Amino acid sequence: MMKNKVNIVCTSKPGDGLLHYSYEHCSYLNDLGINTKLIIVTHPKYSEDDYSNAIKNKYIHYKNVIFNEYNPTSKEVTLIMGRSMLTLPYLSKKDYTWNQLLTLQLLFKNNLIAVYSENHPKEYEEALKFFNSKSIIDLCDLDVYKNGIGKQFEKIINFSIYKPINTDTQFKFKYLFLGTNKRYYETVQKVIKDYPSHGILVYKEDYIDENNNHIFVPVDSILGLFDTYVYTKDTFDPAPRLMQECRYFKKGFIYLRDKNIQDGGSVYWNRPANCLTDKVNKKNIDVLISEINNVE
Repeated sequence: MMKNKVNIVCTSKPGDGLLHYSYEHCSYLNDLGINTKLIIVTHPKYSEDDYSNAIKNKYIHYKNVIFNEYNPTSKEVTLIMGRSMLTLPYLSKKDYTWNQLLTLQLLFKNNLIAVYSENHPKEYEEALKFFNSKSIIDLCDLDVYKNGIGKQFEKIINFSIYKPINTDTQFKFKYLFLGTNKRYYETVQKVIKDYPSHGILVYKEDYIDENNNHIFVPVDSILGLFDTYVYTKDTFDPAPRLMQECRYFKKGFIYLRDKNIQDGGSVYWNRPANCLTDKVNKKNIDVLISEINNVE
């Protein structure tokens, strides 16, 4: 049994990849004997049920999840799978409850392990001061962030806890698109007419075009709904999960973006898809475990 207890903090929307990476690593760390909890501080637009359903729809179990209120001891370690998990609640702090902000304050002032990202570089430093974060250990996928900070660490999907893909559905279509924010949706709109049999993964927002076929987050067995994923993101993409999921489950994939963009999309396009628990990834997870154990 490892000496330090770990709290993985997630403040993303319920359909975002960081929720899934957070839950998957929580599960695996517990399997390795590290007492780990996933602390979800819900986005103001979404309920606890939205998050619970997103997890239950995808995985074979649902455990070690705590919502919104938690009082850690000073010896517990906080882990965020992306710096945005700290900056997002800071930027929208007026929309969070007092108890949510107190929970984040208590968690983020503990020893903090942060996986590097560049969503809000200036605001990240402001958020560290706001949440009184003083001891930060950086990890970074240096293949994606060439000038990033921290030891090399890749976010890898834990396929071992996925539910079997359910293909028994009346909503199946050929092409899947990702439109979970306005910018993503605008890029999809430019090409969607060429893909009549489509589904666009979205949240219920004002910008969506009712003439299109939409799949609203959270989704039960999204991987069973389509044949081919069409990748259209034209903004920096640090860790495209759907690309890896398609490769792992041998689904079709169309890389419909500028191939000169250098980011997680171009890196993951050339990176094999395997499971977090595979032996080939032991060196990678050992980096995280070493940092957890080195915290005094």
